[in-house]
Amino acid sequence: MVAGIEGQVAVVTGGAQGIGLAVLRRLKAAGARLASWDANPAENTKMAAAEGVLAVDCDIADYAAVEAALARTTEALGPPAILVNSAGIAGPNMPVAEYDPATFARIVAINLNGTFHTNRAVVPGMVAAGYGRILNIASIAGKEGNPNACAYSASKAGVIGFTKSLGKELAGHDIAVNCVTPAAARTPIFDQMSQEHIDYMLSKIPRNRFLEVEEAAEMIAWSVSPANSFTTGAVFDLSGGRATY
Repeated sequence: MVAGIEGQVAVVTGGAQGIGLAVLRRLKAAGARLASWDANPAENTKMAAAEGVLAVDCDIADYAAVEAALARTTEALGPPAILVNSAGIAGPNMPVAEYDPATFARIVAINLNGTFHTNRAVVPGMVAAGYGRILNIASIAGKEGNPNACAYSASKAGVIGFTKSLGKELAGHDIAVNCVTPAAARTPIFDQMSQEHIDYMLSKIPRNRFLEVEEAAEMIAWSVSPANSFTTGAVFDLSGGRATY
């Protein structure tokens, strides 16, 4: 049981499926009041009805949409004390020389700009409250780079750098800003990848299996709890031994 989260308002982006959904369920079990911000209204509404949480339609690549989502959440639940930014896309697998510039820009807009947008939106309220916990989901690809995944790798490296910067910026407050770098988990994001790329990722994991989303949720739940009172600007490894730093 993760203590101290009871009654806190938590936002999970990309909460309709995958790691985001596992985190949402874990935080709900710990007593948090949840809002799922997701760009898939149908899936988000269906999930929220089943889980008993607030569904908010939000494309995190659009800062105006993020501001509207925050206003809706605050009105319904109160100001967020927790943000888990899980929304992201992988994009196609192909060499840089063949990569469509518009596709590259869209992946960066969601994965990196979206991280800035969501963090930017909740930080003022956390500073005013004197408390907050932010966890951005990056990727082992952001540390090591995956071939034929230039946009995803670059965007997730940016998430790591952004998190380290904001963690240091807010270190004088009781606001922890950290990220995790998961290896591949078998979630709907696999639908965006070639089988060759999926096989490549598995071959690089010393544990010789994919990450379970519940394993990610356990680490994330602790990182956004009051128990994480010292660590900020950190990168927590979830790579099954793949990470070399």
